[in-house]
Parts: sequence; structure tokens; C-alpha cells
Amino acid sequence: MSGLVTDNRFADPDAALRILTEAHRPLTEAESADLNARLVLILANHVGDATILAEAVALARRTMDEKR
Repeated sequence: MSGLVTDNRFADPDAALRILTEAHRPLTEAESADLNARLVLILANHVGDATILAEAVALARRTMDEKR
């Protein structure tokens, strides 16, 4: 794998968003944060590349910092 892919890769992005939204619907804020942490670890393991993970973390941090 070469570089972080940021283009949409979902055939139906709305369905993907619904899956994530519905997973959080019945949860408390703490449970939602726990689900997010577990999901991140599962997906990071699926990626399996520390360089790509570092790129994704940097992108996420930049977008957070831009909102501040």
C-alpha cells in the first residue's frame, strides 16, 4: 500500500454514515467514545501499516486543529 487514500471508496457513502450513526444511537457519551476507540483499533489493525496510520492520525489532528 502506498500512501493514505482519502478519496471516497464507498459505493454508497450515505449507507456507511447510517451504519456509524446507528451504532451510536442507543449509547451514552462514554459508551460512544468507547465504541469509537474500539473501532479505531480494529480498523488500524486492518490497515496494518504504521506509516499509513501515522498519516491518518496527522490528517485527523490537522482537521481538528482547523476547527479550533
